[in-house]
Amino acid sequence: MKKQVIGVLVAGSALFGANAYAEETVTAVHAFPETLIYTKSFLSFVDKVNEAGKGVVQIEVRGGPEAIGMFQQPDAVRDGVVDMVYTPGSFYGGSLPEKDAMVASNLTAVETRSNGGIELIDQIHQEKMGLKYLGWFDSGVCYNLWTRDAPDFDDDGHLKVEGLKLRGNSVYNAFFSNYLGAQVIDLPTGDVYAGLQRGVVDATGWTQIGLIDLKWNEFLNYRIEPCFFSTDLGVIVNLEKWNSLSDEAKKILQDVAIQHEKDSVEALGAKRDEDFAKLAEQGMQVVSLEGDAKTEYLLAAREKTWERMKELMAEQPGGTANYDTLIELFYDPAADK
Repeated sequence: MKKQVIGVLVAGSALFGANAYAEETVTAVHAFPETLIYTKSFLSFVDKVNEAGKGVVQIEVRGGPEAIGMFQQPDAVRDGVVDMVYTPGSFYGGSLPEKDAMVASNLTAVETRSNGGIELIDQIHQEKMGLKYLGWFDSGVCYNLWTRDAPDFDDDGHLKVEGLKLRGNSVYNAFFSNYLGAQVIDLPTGDVYAGLQRGVVDATGWTQIGLIDLKWNEFLNYRIEPCFFSTDLGVIVNLEKWNSLSDEAKKILQDVAIQHEKDSVEALGAKRDEDFAKLAEQGMQVVSLEGDAKTEYLLAAREKTWERMKELMAEQPGGTANYDTLIELFYDPAADK
């Protein structure tokens, strides 16, 4: 009898130990197709976690927009359908307008991680959406306007958009509509190629990189400078799932995310230079605004976005309490000089 009891205790102890140190799994989806550079960046982060987290935590990628629609992904992670999502903050901007601080930012994740900006964004995500904001990836990349035909300018050098069939989306519509006065045509990323092919649109805003991946360069021939805005791509995690993870798993995920914030700034900067060189070889022409027209263009992009953020924040619990702090943490006037 005594031997039987000891045997049960040993077996139970072994089972407890196995359960206590069982490898944890975090399920994930990404907003864009695997072929896009930004998705490749996220998958690189996943590989780093899975290497560092062997025996502790693993990320199981379940696909992209074909698994869960890109605009449904933020709700899916909030509701626990999936544990982690890599997506632009603009895809859930109605619930969290504070993401516009990143859209209008002239700093990178490295700088805003250091000054407390990302910590504040994380806090807001937790309070408003029940999400852990793990990291701001692929920052330091801005947007350009890309057009099929040579752009027109008025006598003062301002861009003319009359007659331009401009593709818009939630990232830059405030700028396009309220400053440029454009009539935008909303199209998700996956529909833009067909839209350009069929002549539904003949211009679009897009980041400095990725045009070749998407094959939009088959139709777009001009890049308008200066660039504006910043990418707001980040990783969000269901807060209940995050809180359930072991401290060791959390540390691995957070440490790798912080390192990837740094790595992705460097990698995507190099990719931008490579893409610009390839596009130039293919005949892409660069047209630049100058003088006051350039200054007003950049100022409008930022201020119209801040206006949108403040208006939407005012309609939500907490109001505009964090408005000034967000601008202070995500914008450095000296960086524009």
